[in-house]
Amino acid sequence: MANHLGNLRYAEGSRKKKKRIGRGQGSGRGGTSTRGHKGAQSRSGYKSKPGFEGGQMPLQRRVPKFGFTNINRKEYQGINVSRLEELVTKGIITDGVINPDVLYNIGIVSKRRSLVKILGSGDIKSKLEITAHAFSATAKEKIEAAGGTATTITA
Repeated sequence: MANHLGNLRYAEGSRKKKKRIGRGQGSGRGGTSTRGHKGAQSRSGYKSKPGFEGGQMPLQRRVPKFGFTNINRKEYQGINVSRLEELVTKGIITDGVINPDVLYNIGIVSKRRSLVKILGSGDIKSKLEITAHAFSATAKEKIEAAGGTATTITA
């Protein structure tokens, strides 16, 4: 059938009939206009506060709160000396120089500005020049015993 101006039709499923609310009792959606009787939600301009649970005690107030959060806390990303030794044996680090930028480029440190702390778990045999924001006492001993240097960055 050819398309002429006299027999044009909308594409199948392109038009949906909107349910008209608040247009009299005969529509089946008159009276309260599907809002129920009384209460804040039946009124115009109603907007609930974030976390409001209909008068029930909100979760934020039900959960107990305790302790102390130090706003000046420094969060370090710890890396064991055994992990550094592993990187050298696999050939990922060849020049023996390790610093936070190198660790970030390899993918061991997740964020570029992360504070890095070298921890003393495991053994280290390679002579490495390690620069980090902090060292544990055992890590520093092990690095220097292997002939390397442990330099602290002040951040």
